[in-house]
Amino acid sequence: MPDVRGLRGVVPYLPTPLTSAGVVDEAALQRLVDHLIDSGVHGLTALGSTGEFAYLDFAAKERVVAATVEAAKGRVPVIAGVAATTTVDAVKQAKRWAELGADGILAVLEAYFPVPDDGVIDYFTAVADATDLPVTLYTNPNFQRADLSLPVIDRLSHHPNIAFLKDASTNTGRLLSVMNMTEGRIGVFAASSHITVAVMLIGERGWLAGPSCLTPRQSVRLFELCEAGDWTGAMALQRELWAVNQVFARFNLAGAVKAGLTLQGFDCGQPAPPQAALSPDAVEEVRRVLAQVGAL
Repeated sequence: MPDVRGLRGVVPYLPTPLTSAGVVDEAALQRLVDHLIDSGVHGLTALGSTGEFAYLDFAAKERVVAATVEAAKGRVPVIAGVAATTTVDAVKQAKRWAELGADGILAVLEAYFPVPDDGVIDYFTAVADATDLPVTLYTNPNFQRADLSLPVIDRLSHHPNIAFLKDASTNTGRLLSVMNMTEGRIGVFAASSHITVAVMLIGERGWLAGPSCLTPRQSVRLFELCEAGDWTGAMALQRELWAVNQVFARFNLAGAVKAGLTLQGFDCGQPAPPQAALSPDAVEEVRRVLAQVGAL
């Protein structure tokens, strides 16, 4: 099993390729996984936000995790997303993904009604207790009704199976607060909502992000420059790649990533309904930005 607890680097959030009938396209997923690994990424995340977990039933999620693990063939770690509104469902997913060979868990709490801090802690603790796999907590205050507050993160950081936090806020100061507060108990990964070089400079491990599927080689190069302490070179590349972050912030993320991959020759189908596909004008904007950064 690949080492997940020592994970650093670029870990793309995979899209979930779907056929016109809405079935998981495992062949398309295999092609994309091979391409990303050949491009040097350090891991893969199935069923992250870009993977449209909120629009897939259990059987489809199961196929995504199994197909990703099979495609990766142990070359890089596979982190599988667990997301549910009930603790029972979340635990069921975690146990099944472990059985299918996932190397780690990305834990998300979906909430219709607000959940108090103690309920949030109980949910993530149950997921972490369900298997021996290292867990990445996921926080995205723009979309989550029950977010992870700093005191909650601190309490959860003491669990032996909770290894990382993936933060999709735009608050870099919050990241530094988390790092200082947890004193090395958990590693922190950023998202495309952050300026990568800035978060690497303060000591983060890397980033888990959907747009990295479209710029894997550039993203890996950016990580390598940061690791080497070449901050001038890293910022030059960051300025160039920031256009990718900006364009994807404007559109449905899964739709934008799928549109971009289609432009690159990796047809992953359309976003799962009721999400809408990008308009022709939006696709053209994605094309322009990808061409600008040398990703076409």
